Amino acid sequence: MNLLLDEMISNADPSQVAGLSRFFKTGPGQYGEGDVFLGIKVPVTRTVVKKCWQACSFEDIRECLASRYHEARLAGLLALVQIFSHSKKAPGRQKACVDLYLENTGSINNWDLVDLSCYPLLGAWLLDKDRSLLYDLARNGRTIWEQRIGIVSTMTFIRNGELDDTFAIADILLHHPHDLIHKAVGWLLREAGKRDKARLTSWLTEDIMENDASIPRLRTMPRTMLRYAIEKFPEDERLKFLKR
Repeated sequence: MNLLLDEMISNADPSQVAGLSRFFKTGPGQYGEGDVFLGIKVPVTRTVVKKCWQACSFEDIRECLASRYHEARLAGLLALVQIFSHSKKAPGRQKACVDLYLENTGSINNWDLVDLSCYPLLGAWLLDKDRSLLYDLARNGRTIWEQRIGIVSTMTFIRNGELDDTFAIADILLHHPHDLIHKAVGWLLREAGKRDKARLTSWLTEDIMENDASIPRLRTMPRTMLRYAIEKFPEDERLKFLKR
């Protein structure tokens, strides 16, 4: 018996399915094409996870991650985060959580699944370890979701005052073709800028080589990425950046 999965299915709300399917772009050719929903909003999923996570085995979580239902996969990820965060005195168990996470990145196939799981788990695990894994995901990830994990996981570093990896991985993804990566990179740059605005400003205006010419980085990055990055700047300053 998988209590978590059973509880999620019992909370299905068919009246919400169509709206969630549109929101997460499940139509033909869209990034969430073919995903299936139970109709459960995130606060309800969190309530279920809070109730059930302590009863979850790794096999239960694997079953959730293998589910066709989007919300069941999210519940499995959130339960895994809970197990990880409550295992600080058991590094072996934390590593098992990380290994399970990395073995199932194929099931982490939408932006909410990435953003609600990667930094409190993978980012937290790497806080005092080598971080080359994130660079490899950003550079060589098999999907945009693995690449998004590479940048969003740095949120934990930012919150601990460490900004180097965010800026370095942003450079790896600077010319990525997908707007979901542009938004993620811009978001993390904005968060880094909240801690050190001068550094973000310097990074944006720094000259880099582009087509054998030296131009400011902000002139070569996607406009969506720039908009997200400078969202918290004063209006007059933000407009100056956009005009450049």
